[in-house]
Amino acid sequence: MDLFLIRHAIAEERRAGLLDAQRALTEKGRARFEAVVQSLDLAGFRFDRVYYSPWLRAAQTAELLTSITDGALIATEALAQPPQPDFFASLEGEHVACVGHEPWLSDTVSLLTTGTPNGTWLRLKKGSVTWLRGSPTPAAMELRALLPPRGHSPPS
Repeated sequence: MDLFLIRHAIAEERRAGLLDAQRALTEKGRARFEAVVQSLDLAGFRFDRVYYSPWLRAAQTAELLTSITDGALIATEALAQPPQPDFFASLEGEHVACVGHEPWLSDTVSLLTTGTPNGTWLRLKKGSVTWLRGSPTPAAMELRALLPPRGHSPPS
């Protein structure tokens, strides 16, 4: 499996009266992530499915992936909490994207590549894409690429 772990794009700042789960993407975040999607498209990447956290900023980021997604967009609470090995083992498709949040995505990269969910060695920037390949189980995936939200084209 090719698994793409994607941190949501830039969202509104936290403020009193706004629940964290209801923070929306900013125009800057949307524009930057649209450029990421365009780069992925130009490199020939397509997704069978996109799983995403139901928090607004992750859902909006996932929607921006529809142009390079052949299958369903699926909301799941599993991407709004620490990584759960059973969830990742249940993913369907050969080319799958998961849109979520820090620090849980860094912990997921660590879990799937080393077997330990301690991603303190990695912090994903907003709108970045991490490409893993292998079986989505602990210590069974290899890190293929870490793509920042701007400035670099994905490898082919």
